[in-house]
Amino acid sequence: MKLVLIGIQGSGKSTQGNLLSKQLDIPYLSTGHIFRQIAKEKTVLGRYIKETINAGLLVPDDKTIEIVENYLSRPEYKKGYILDGFPRTLYQAKKFKNHLDKVIYLKISEREAIWRLFYRDDTAREDETLPALRQRIKLFYQHTLPVIEHYRKKGILAEIDGERSISEVNQEILKNLGKQLVANQIKSWKQKKKTIIAIVGLPGSGKTEAANYFKEKKGLLFVSFGKIINEYIDKHGLLHTNEVHRQLRMEFRKKYGMEAMAVLNEQKIKEGLKKNNIVIIEGMRSWEEYLYLKKKFPKVRIVILALFVDKDLRYKRLAQRKERPGLYGEERDISELIESNMGPTIAFADYLIKNNFSKEEFFDKLEEVYRIIYFS
Repeated sequence: MKLVLIGIQGSGKSTQGNLLSKQLDIPYLSTGHIFRQIAKEKTVLGRYIKETINAGLLVPDDKTIEIVENYLSRPEYKKGYILDGFPRTLYQAKKFKNHLDKVIYLKISEREAIWRLFYRDDTAREDETLPALRQRIKLFYQHTLPVIEHYRKKGILAEIDGERSISEVNQEILKNLGKQLVANQIKSWKQKKKTIIAIVGLPGSGKTEAANYFKEKKGLLFVSFGKIINEYIDKHGLLHTNEVHRQLRMEFRKKYGMEAMAVLNEQKIKEGLKKNNIVIIEGMRSWEEYLYLKKKFPKVRIVILALFVDKDLRYKRLAQRKERPGLYGEERDISELIESNMGPTIAFADYLIKNNFSKEEFFDKLEEVYRIIYFS
């Protein structure tokens, strides 16, 4: 199912887009998201988009169409999507090649939009003044109303009263999509394949932060492979030093093999997969752990997500953390890569995220990878 949401700023497109994404199991995205992702890429196109946006200019219609169509050709959008912020002009609507099933127009008055954004929304941007809001609404009516009429003539427009409650608006959208169509969509998109996402990376690369993001933002269960050693050290009053951690890892592996952490956490993973379609493993280290999981969970898709941070920055972050601040350095890195046999898991990763920059950018990248994994 391919949907487009149209409406002035404050009409609730983001709210309804995220709701529909969960209900129909198809990804929701905006052109703003598309352009932000591309602007981060170290490519000619990425630099062009970044420079255009930074200059306060609009990306030309033909270039916008090309970018959106190329982006939507990715595997995760093959079976459908909910698109917000495109097409903005009649030219874009006529040239857009993707067949749309429905265009949802969330109609609210200018007065209601200003009330929501300027008076009621405590999270409104500081630079969003009343005159600026009025100007953006004026541009919407000038450029996007012809788009609405275009889709009305094509017979795929659903005009929804966006001033009602979130629940009422959502129910009206689903009603316009058609109960049978919605039922079939949910049935066809029901995720049957269980997935383990194993997060790997050297100390300080952001594994725990990534796992917490998936837990808090996506409601996913995560199992920490390093928790057993940390709890053992705390329980026995030992110090968190490189040597203590190394010695304990060796003792566990002498008893259970190089796949020790997978063996010790197997039951937790099994229980998690009974209740969840996706389980996150934080801190998978050895290649043997990966092979063990493949053997024990043959019907489960196992995806390796590697995190990378420049060495000096990793060490700086590790030195500043509150828990175990001294547990880092070249000696530990080499121990992880060689003695723990972590090297192959990083080299064999399905996805690699560079976590050198802000948390916001890191979370954006995690969201992108999650979207690909979930909808592919």
